[in-house]
Amino acid sequence: MQRLMAAVLMVLAVWGGPVRAQQVTDQTMMIGRAVTTVERLRSDPNFSQTMTDLLGRARAVLIVPDLVKAGFFFGAQYGTGVLLAKDKDGRWSGPAFYSVAAGSFGLQIGLQDAETVYVIMSDGGLSAVVDNKFKGGAEAGIAVATLGAGAEANTTTNMGGDIYAFSKAAGLYGGAALDGAAILPRHSWNAAFYGGNPTPEDILFKRLNDTPQADRLRGILSR
Repeated sequence: MQRLMAAVLMVLAVWGGPVRAQQVTDQTMMIGRAVTTVERLRSDPNFSQTMTDLLGRARAVLIVPDLVKAGFFFGAQYGTGVLLAKDKDGRWSGPAFYSVAAGSFGLQIGLQDAETVYVIMSDGGLSAVVDNKFKGGAEAGIAVATLGAGAEANTTTNMGGDIYAFSKAAGLYGGAALDGAAILPRHSWNAAFYGGNPTPEDILFKRLNDTPQADRLRGILSR
Protein backbone atom coordinates (compact mmCIF):
# COMPACT_ATOMS: atom_id res chain seq x y z
CA MET A 1 0.00 0.00 0.00
CA GLN A 2 2.87 2.39 0.77
CA ARG A 3 4.35 1.74 -2.68
CA LEU A 4 0.97 2.42 -4.30
CA MET A 5 0.56 5.68 -2.41
CA ALA A 6 4.07 6.70 -3.46
CA ALA A 7 3.13 6.03 -7.09
CA VAL A 8 -0.01 8.15 -6.86
CA LEU A 9 1.87 10.98 -5.14
CA MET A 10 4.54 10.92 -7.84
CA VAL A 11 1.88 11.23 -10.55
CA LEU A 12 0.47 14.26 -8.73
CA ALA A 13 3.96 15.77 -8.52
CA VAL A 14 4.48 15.30 -12.24
CA TRP A 15 1.28 17.27 -12.84
CA GLY A 16 2.60 20.35 -11.10
CA GLY A 17 3.99 19.56 -7.68
CA PRO A 18 6.94 21.36 -6.07
CA VAL A 19 10.40 21.06 -7.62
CA ARG A 20 13.08 19.53 -5.42
CA ALA A 21 16.04 21.58 -4.27
CA GLN A 22 18.52 19.10 -5.84
CA GLN A 23 17.08 19.73 -9.29
CA VAL A 24 20.30 20.19 -11.26
CA THR A 25 21.83 17.13 -9.61
CA ASP A 26 18.72 15.16 -10.46
CA GLN A 27 18.97 16.22 -14.09
CA THR A 28 22.62 15.28 -14.37
CA MET A 29 21.85 11.93 -12.79
CA MET A 30 18.94 11.48 -15.19
CA ILE A 31 21.24 11.85 -18.20
CA GLY A 32 23.62 9.30 -16.67
CA ARG A 33 20.78 6.88 -16.03
CA ALA A 34 19.60 7.32 -19.61
CA VAL A 35 23.08 6.24 -20.75
CA THR A 36 22.88 3.15 -18.53
CA THR A 37 19.39 2.30 -19.81
CA VAL A 38 20.40 2.47 -23.49
CA GLU A 39 23.58 0.48 -22.84
CA ARG A 40 21.68 -2.20 -20.94
CA LEU A 41 18.92 -2.62 -23.51
CA ARG A 42 21.33 -2.56 -26.47
CA SER A 43 23.41 -5.30 -24.84
CA ASP A 44 20.31 -7.49 -24.36
CA PRO A 45 20.20 -10.17 -27.10
CA ASN A 46 16.42 -9.72 -27.29
CA PHE A 47 16.85 -6.11 -28.44
CA SER A 48 20.39 -5.51 -29.67
CA GLN A 49 20.15 -5.93 -33.45
CA THR A 50 16.64 -4.52 -33.82
CA MET A 51 17.28 -1.52 -31.57
CA THR A 52 20.54 -0.67 -33.34
CA ASP A 53 18.82 -0.78 -36.73
CA LEU A 54 15.91 1.40 -35.60
CA LEU A 55 18.12 3.97 -33.86
CA GLY A 56 20.05 4.40 -37.09
CA ARG A 57 16.82 5.41 -38.85
CA ALA A 58 15.11 7.12 -35.92
CA ARG A 59 13.69 10.63 -35.87
CA ALA A 60 13.95 10.92 -32.08
CA VAL A 61 14.23 8.89 -28.89
CA LEU A 62 12.57 9.20 -25.48
CA ILE A 63 14.44 7.39 -22.71
CA VAL A 64 12.66 6.73 -19.40
CA PRO A 65 15.00 4.88 -17.00
CA ASP A 66 12.23 4.15 -14.48
CA LEU A 67 8.68 3.85 -15.79
CA VAL A 68 6.77 2.74 -12.72
CA LYS A 69 3.32 1.18 -12.81
CA ALA A 70 1.45 0.42 -9.62
CA GLY A 71 -2.16 -0.42 -8.99
CA PHE A 72 -4.95 -2.23 -7.24
CA PHE A 73 -7.94 -1.74 -9.57
CA PHE A 74 -6.91 1.92 -9.95
CA GLY A 75 -3.55 2.11 -11.72
CA ALA A 76 -0.94 4.84 -11.79
CA GLN A 77 1.96 5.10 -14.21
CA TYR A 78 4.76 7.63 -14.00
CA GLY A 79 8.32 8.31 -15.03
CA THR A 80 10.78 11.03 -15.97
CA GLY A 81 13.15 10.86 -18.91
CA VAL A 82 14.96 12.68 -21.71
CA LEU A 83 13.89 13.31 -25.30
CA LEU A 84 16.46 13.84 -28.06
CA ALA A 85 15.70 14.57 -31.72
CA LYS A 86 17.85 13.87 -34.78
CA ASP A 87 18.32 16.41 -37.58
CA LYS A 88 18.61 15.67 -41.31
CA ASP A 89 22.38 15.26 -40.94
CA GLY A 90 21.97 12.57 -38.31
CA ARG A 91 23.07 14.73 -35.37
CA TRP A 92 21.30 14.30 -32.04
CA SER A 93 20.05 17.35 -30.14
CA GLY A 94 20.59 18.13 -26.52
CA PRO A 95 18.25 16.39 -24.05
CA ALA A 96 14.89 17.90 -23.18
CA PHE A 97 13.43 16.63 -19.92
CA TYR A 98 9.98 15.06 -20.09
CA SER A 99 7.58 13.19 -17.82
CA VAL A 100 5.13 10.38 -18.54
CA ALA A 101 2.03 10.02 -16.36
CA ALA A 102 -1.24 8.12 -16.66
CA GLY A 103 -4.05 6.74 -14.56
CA SER A 104 -6.49 3.96 -15.40
CA PHE A 105 -9.36 1.97 -13.94
CA GLY A 106 -10.13 -1.70 -14.47
CA LEU A 107 -8.92 -5.15 -13.52
CA GLN A 108 -5.25 -4.60 -12.71
CA ILE A 109 -2.99 -5.39 -9.82
CA GLY A 110 0.71 -5.33 -9.16
CA LEU A 111 3.88 -3.27 -9.25
CA GLN A 112 6.35 -2.92 -12.10
CA ASP A 113 9.48 -0.86 -12.65
CA ALA A 114 10.60 -0.81 -16.29
CA GLU A 115 13.52 0.64 -18.20
CA THR A 116 11.91 1.94 -21.38
CA VAL A 117 13.25 3.43 -24.60
CA TYR A 118 10.76 4.85 -27.11
CA VAL A 119 12.39 4.93 -30.55
CA ILE A 120 10.42 7.46 -32.60
CA MET A 121 10.55 6.78 -36.34
CA SER A 122 8.37 9.47 -37.92
CA ASP A 123 7.63 13.19 -37.76
CA GLY A 124 4.09 12.25 -36.77
CA GLY A 125 5.35 10.20 -33.85
CA LEU A 126 7.62 13.01 -32.70
CA SER A 127 4.79 15.53 -32.97
CA ALA A 128 2.57 13.23 -30.91
CA VAL A 129 5.15 13.25 -28.12
CA VAL A 130 6.04 16.96 -28.27
CA ASP A 131 2.39 18.04 -28.58
CA ASN A 132 1.14 15.59 -25.92
CA LYS A 133 -1.34 13.90 -28.27
CA PHE A 134 -1.27 10.60 -26.41
CA LYS A 135 -3.68 11.96 -23.81
CA GLY A 136 -6.39 11.32 -26.40
CA GLY A 137 -5.68 7.60 -26.45
CA ALA A 138 -6.51 5.93 -29.75
CA GLU A 139 -7.35 9.33 -31.24
CA ALA A 140 -3.62 10.05 -31.46
CA GLY A 141 -3.52 7.99 -34.67
CA ILE A 142 0.04 6.82 -33.96
CA ALA A 143 1.09 3.18 -34.22
CA VAL A 144 3.06 2.14 -31.12
CA ALA A 145 4.67 -1.31 -30.96
CA THR A 146 6.01 -2.58 -27.61
CA LEU A 147 8.93 -5.00 -27.68
CA GLY A 148 9.65 -6.95 -24.53
CA ALA A 149 11.81 -9.96 -23.88
CA GLY A 150 10.77 -12.79 -26.18
CA ALA A 151 8.84 -10.52 -28.58
CA GLU A 152 8.94 -11.30 -32.29
CA ALA A 153 11.04 -8.23 -32.99
CA ASN A 154 11.63 -8.80 -36.71
CA THR A 155 7.91 -9.28 -37.37
CA THR A 156 6.88 -6.33 -35.23
CA THR A 157 9.36 -3.88 -36.73
CA ASN A 158 8.18 -4.68 -40.25
CA MET A 159 4.76 -3.25 -39.43
CA GLY A 160 5.82 0.35 -40.04
CA GLY A 161 5.24 1.66 -36.53
CA ASP A 162 5.64 5.32 -35.68
CA ILE A 163 7.12 4.47 -32.28
CA TYR A 164 8.78 1.31 -30.97
CA ALA A 165 8.91 0.89 -27.19
CA PHE A 166 11.70 -1.31 -25.88
CA SER A 167 10.92 -2.24 -22.30
CA LYS A 168 12.67 -4.42 -19.74
CA ALA A 169 10.73 -4.72 -16.50
CA ALA A 170 11.14 -5.99 -12.97
CA GLY A 171 7.96 -7.05 -11.19
CA LEU A 172 4.51 -8.14 -12.27
CA TYR A 173 1.66 -6.05 -13.58
CA GLY A 174 -1.58 -6.45 -15.53
CA GLY A 175 -3.31 -3.71 -17.51
CA ALA A 176 -2.50 -0.11 -18.50
CA ALA A 177 -0.94 1.09 -21.78
CA LEU A 178 0.52 4.18 -23.45
CA ASP A 179 -2.97 5.18 -24.63
CA GLY A 180 -4.20 8.08 -22.53
CA ALA A 181 -0.76 8.88 -21.12
CA ALA A 182 0.30 12.48 -20.68
CA ILE A 183 3.80 13.08 -22.04
CA LEU A 184 4.70 16.53 -20.77
CA PRO A 185 7.84 18.68 -20.86
CA ARG A 186 9.36 19.38 -17.46
CA HIS A 187 9.78 23.09 -18.06
CA SER A 188 11.25 23.77 -14.62
CA TRP A 189 13.92 21.09 -15.13
CA ASN A 190 14.84 22.43 -18.57
CA ALA A 191 15.01 25.99 -17.26
CA ALA A 192 17.17 25.10 -14.26
CA PHE A 193 19.52 22.91 -16.31
CA TYR A 194 20.05 25.18 -19.31
CA GLY A 195 19.25 28.57 -17.79
CA GLY A 196 16.61 30.99 -19.03
CA ASN A 197 13.31 29.50 -20.06
CA PRO A 198 13.93 27.26 -23.09
CA THR A 199 11.05 25.51 -24.80
CA PRO A 200 11.33 21.93 -26.08
CA GLU A 201 11.44 23.41 -29.59
CA ASP A 202 14.47 25.55 -28.60
CA ILE A 203 16.31 22.42 -27.44
CA LEU A 204 15.16 19.81 -29.95
CA PHE A 205 14.71 21.71 -33.22
CA LYS A 206 16.33 25.15 -33.04
CA ARG A 207 19.36 23.73 -31.17
CA LEU A 208 19.66 26.87 -29.05
CA ASN A 209 20.49 24.89 -25.91
CA ASP A 210 22.91 22.01 -25.49
CA THR A 211 25.28 20.44 -22.98
CA PRO A 212 28.53 18.44 -23.22
CA GLN A 213 27.09 16.25 -20.47
CA ALA A 214 25.01 14.58 -23.18
CA ASP A 215 27.98 13.71 -25.42
CA ARG A 216 28.28 10.16 -24.12
CA LEU A 217 24.55 9.57 -24.55
CA ARG A 218 24.65 10.88 -28.13
CA GLY A 219 27.66 8.70 -28.85
CA ILE A 220 25.85 5.57 -27.68
CA LEU A 221 22.74 6.41 -29.70
CA SER A 222 24.89 6.90 -32.82
CA ARG A 223 26.75 3.56 -32.63
